[in-house]
Amino acid sequence: MALIYYVTPTEEELFMRYNPELQRRSLERRKEKQEDFDQFVGRLKQYSKSDKPVWTAWEEDAAKRRQLGIQAELDRRRSEAEEAEARKQEMQNSLQ
Repeated sequence: MALIYYVTPTEEELFMRYNPELQRRSLERRKEKQEDFDQFVGRLKQYSKSDKPVWTAWEEDAAKRRQLGIQAELDRRRSEAEEAEARKQEMQNSLQ
């Protein structure tokens, strides 16, 4: 068992073996990954406060997020269509 610990490189040793480009990209993404993980843990804590099982609370939250995303996309498309219609009307009025 001690041999396994001896020959297994640490996370820092692995990082130092990366080429400079991979090190740079890893450092750039580190903060983003940490924030994602923190959000994930926060959501798990929130789900665990529910009387329902965690996976049920997660599924309900995912469905709610999907619905909000769909609604946001529909609103965006509607506003783009309204802007396009307004430009079209403006062009027609300027030609008359």
